[in-house]
Amino acid sequence: MGGGRRLRVAPRALLCCPPRASRAPQSSSTAGSPAAMAASPAPAVSPGPPGGLVAVAQVTSTADKEHNWRQCSALVRRAAAMGARAVFLPEGFDFIGDSAQHSLQLAEPLHGDTVGRYRQLARECDVWLSLGGFHERGQDWDSTGRIYNCHLLLDNSGSVVALYRKLHLFDAALPGQPALSESSFTNPGQELLPPIDTPVGKVGLAVCYDLRFPELAQALRGAGAQILTFPSAFTVPTGAAHWEVLLRARAIECQCYVVAAAQTGRHNAARASFGHSLVADPWGTVVAQCHEGPGLCLAHIDLPYLEQVRRQLPVHGHRRGDIYGTLTGTPGTPGT
Repeated sequence: MGGGRRLRVAPRALLCCPPRASRAPQSSSTAGSPAAMAASPAPAVSPGPPGGLVAVAQVTSTADKEHNWRQCSALVRRAAAMGARAVFLPEGFDFIGDSAQHSLQLAEPLHGDTVGRYRQLARECDVWLSLGGFHERGQDWDSTGRIYNCHLLLDNSGSVVALYRKLHLFDAALPGQPALSESSFTNPGQELLPPIDTPVGKVGLAVCYDLRFPELAQALRGAGAQILTFPSAFTVPTGAAHWEVLLRARAIECQCYVVAAAQTGRHNAARASFGHSLVADPWGTVVAQCHEGPGLCLAHIDLPYLEQVRRQLPVHGHRRGDIYGTLTGTPGTPGT
């Protein structure tokens, strides 16, 4: 390495907190919005330098929306009391239905009760909220009867500052597991959003299965992302095999922090999630991680360290786009 500070080896876990009420780990044996909701082009960022404490919530959602709200809101309030500037919730934080048809029945528009409650929560707690994987009845609901898997970003005033609709839909038939076909009832998104300025850094939005497509992460990095978010509900078999290695790979390749909130445990008779929510730093070190069961993990986003990593190992300046082409960036940005 060159001169200056040495690249540090971070501790494997920082501030990993189970819920206050003691619970046994969950079983893992099997596995269109109105104009008023449009994303603001210039969200107000809280005073102070970017970076600071982020909290990652791990929950077990079911089809009971009220149960899910109580679980998530309690973790958000606890994270805010611990000083977090932003709190990240997993895919399906609103609910996980028993079937595709059940999910369609439970889905809501962005101006519905669920998003309204979280907007109020962000205001009350004075935190930014990443709400990954909201089951959205979009403006085309009446004509298509299909939903979007929508990642919302709320600022600490409760305003919706970004809406990303999942590009890659998860269809899989794994041996010994129930077949999952997200594309059978969900519309794919059509754009990748530029990273959003937040109190903790420039955040690039994605959802779960997007993790398996490094081109998406590289495009966000090329557009200026410092933090990549992958709120997820990974199955137990794919999570055990691929979850951590994929997240660490995206962190290393993009030299970004990676924040991944995850579902955990059994949601219904047919479905369970892997858990192990984590934060990885730009060197690929896991600096905070949950294991099984609902809870929180917290990590410090150190942007000077991120810039040090990029300066000492400038891989993005070494890319050979003249040989293998360049990746298309987000709309209105140059390629990576």
